[in-house]
Amino acid sequence: MKRLSWSRGPLRAGLFAFLVLGAALPARAQQAGASAPGKASEKARMCAPCHGVNGLSEQPDAPHLAGQPEFYLRDQLRAYRSGKRSHEVMGVIAKPLTDAEIAELAAYYSAIAIELKKKP
Repeated sequence: MKRLSWSRGPLRAGLFAFLVLGAALPARAQQAGASAPGKASEKARMCAPCHGVNGLSEQPDAPHLAGQPEFYLRDQLRAYRSGKRSHEVMGVIAKPLTDAEIAELAAYYSAIAIELKKKP
């Protein structure tokens, strides 16, 4: 598997777009009816470009966060932060998160109820 280098244009451009979109999301989240009080909703803005405004990803390579078990989300964010789990974007996003912020994000996304339906 070929690994992308940080110095390559597409990866750098993708991260730039990710950060720009993240800055514009609070208004979009309010318009979409997302209700998330407190710090978790502010931190969740960083997740939305890849994982969706409500934690339901529209990206084929980004998992849904909504409805995931709290312990799983917490453990994965800690693994990205420490470097135990590797991903070029997630490593950058998780690195500055405190334990409290990780706990808030995990609680926020795990509290979102998901309903599954079989396609007709």
